[in-house]
Amino acid sequence: MHWLFPSLRGYRREWLGRDALAGMTVWAVLVPEALAYATIAGVSPVVGLYAAPAALVLYAALGSSRHMVTGPMAATAALSAAVVGEFAGAGSADFVAMTAALAVTVGIAALLAGLLRLGFVASFISEPVLKGFIVGLALTIIAGQLPKLFGVEGGSGNFFEKVWALIEDLGGTSGLTVLVGLASLVLIVVLRRVAPVVPGSLIVVALGIAAAAAFDLDDHGVDVVGSIETGLPSFGFPDVQAGDLGGLAAGSVGVMLVAFAEGLGAARTYAARGHYEVDANRELIGIGAAGLGAGLSSGMVVNGSLSKTAVNWSAGARTQLSGIVVAALTVITLLFLTGLFEQLPEAVLAGVVIAALIDLVDLRSLVSLYRVCTHRLGQDYGVAARPDFTAAVAAMLGVMAFDTLPGLFIGIGVSFLLLLYRSSRPHISELGQMPGNGHFAALDRHAESRGIPGVVVLRVEAGIYFANAERVESKVRETAAREGVTAVVIDAETVPFVDVSAVRMLDDLAEELEARGVRLLLARDVGQVRDVLRTAEGRAELRRVYPTVRAAVDAAETGT
Repeated sequence: MHWLFPSLRGYRREWLGRDALAGMTVWAVLVPEALAYATIAGVSPVVGLYAAPAALVLYAALGSSRHMVTGPMAATAALSAAVVGEFAGAGSADFVAMTAALAVTVGIAALLAGLLRLGFVASFISEPVLKGFIVGLALTIIAGQLPKLFGVEGGSGNFFEKVWALIEDLGGTSGLTVLVGLASLVLIVVLRRVAPVVPGSLIVVALGIAAAAAFDLDDHGVDVVGSIETGLPSFGFPDVQAGDLGGLAAGSVGVMLVAFAEGLGAARTYAARGHYEVDANRELIGIGAAGLGAGLSSGMVVNGSLSKTAVNWSAGARTQLSGIVVAALTVITLLFLTGLFEQLPEAVLAGVVIAALIDLVDLRSLVSLYRVCTHRLGQDYGVAARPDFTAAVAAMLGVMAFDTLPGLFIGIGVSFLLLLYRSSRPHISELGQMPGNGHFAALDRHAESRGIPGVVVLRVEAGIYFANAERVESKVRETAAREGVTAVVIDAETVPFVDVSAVRMLDDLAEELEARGVRLLLARDVGQVRDVLRTAEGRAELRRVYPTVRAAVDAAETGT
C-alpha cells in the first residue's frame, strides 16, 4: 500500500500548520463555489457539497499532485447538465440520479484510461482548442446566470438563445435583485484585486445571507436558494436503469477528456512551481477515483480546479493533507451549516458564478493567437495561416451555437483538418550560398545569398509523404524546367521523415529529369529518412545522400 497518499510520505511536523491553514482557506472558497456549480449542473446546490469530501480524499490517496484540489467545476458542471439533459427532465428525481450516475461513469472511464496508460490522449486536445472551448463555455454559462442576476425567467438553449430570451424578459427586471446581484459581483471582483488572499466568495455569501435575513429579501421579490437537506448524503450506486448507463457512457468520455485536460493543466502548473513531477496516468487514476467517489456519494462530476489549486498553493500547502482538511470541513458543513445557506439569494449565487468565470473569458489570449502570423505564412497557407486561432474560435463558436461536447469535438476536428492541410502544403525554400562562409540560406530571407549557376537547391520544411508528395514533385519539376538548370539538390535536413509513396515519387521524378538532362540529388538526410531510403527499392543515385549541400552542389557541377 506504499502507493497510497504519495504526497504524505516523509511528512514533517512543521508542515502541519501550513496544510491546516491552506485547507481552511480552500474550504472558504469551495463551499460557495460548489453550491454555485451544482446549480449549473441543474441539481440542488447541496449536491455540490456531497461531491467534495470523497473526491478530495480519494484524489489525495491516488493522485500524483501535492497541491491539486478536486471538486465541482463550471466546465464539467455544464457538460454534466448537457449530457444528463438528453435522458431526463431538469429538476426531476431522475435528473439528480443520472447526474450522480454520470459522475460514476466518468470516474470509471478515467480509471480505465489510467490503468491502460492512456494519459497521452490529453495531448490531442491542443491548448488553443481548450482555450476556445473554455471561453465559449464561460460565455454560455454567464448567459445562463444573467436571468438570476436580473430576477427574470430567462430561457434555455444555446448562448444566442439564452441571450435573446434574456432581452425579451428584461421588462420584468427586479431592481432589488439587480442591486443584490451586482453588488455581490462587484465586491468579489474588488476583493480579488485588492486582497487576493481574502475568500471573497465566502464573504459575499455570508453578507447575502445576512441581508436576506435582516431585510426579508424573499418577501420583496428576491429569490433565495430555499430548503437544503441537512446531513450526509446517501451512499451507493445511483438508482438508474442499465440502459441509461449505456447512454451516459458515450457522453462520459467527452466529459472525462475535458476534466482530465483541465485538471492536468492545473497539476502541471503547480508541480513546475514546486519542482516535482506529476504522472499523467496517475492523474487519470486519481481523477477517476475522485469522480467515482463523488458519484457514489450522490454528488456530481468533479475534476481538478485551477482556481482552488491556486488558492491552495498561495496559502502555503505542502501536501494533500490540506485537501483532507477541506474534506473534513465540508462534512462539518453538511452536518451543521447547510441551514445557513437556505436564505442565500439566487442573485448572489449567480454573482459568485459569474465572478469565477470572468477570468476564463480570456479574449486577450485569442488576440495573441490571431497575431501569430506573417505575410509569408499567409502566402503559403491562406486561411490556414492562423491554425491555432481558427481552431480556438471554432471551439468557442461550436460551444456557443451547438452545445458543449459538440463544440469540443468541432474544435478538435478543425485543429486536425488544419494540421493536415498545412502538412499537405509544405513550405519549400530555394537556397543560395552566403558570401564568405559558404553556408546556404533562403534567397527570399537573405538578400546577400546568391544562387548557384545551373544548380537549384531546394529545402523542404516538412516531412514528405503521400499527402504532399505531389506538391513537392511539382515544385522540383517547375525549378528543373528553368533554362540552364542541370541539377536540383534537395536539402533534406528539415525533412524529419519520408514514406514509401514519397520515395517512389522521388525515384520516378529522378528518372524523368534524367531523361531531360537534369540530375536530382539529396543532401543531409536525417536518421528516419536515411533508413527508409536505404530499405525501399529504387534508384541507386537517390540512395547516395551527400553529407552537405556543398558536397551535393560540387557533385552536380563536376558530374560525379
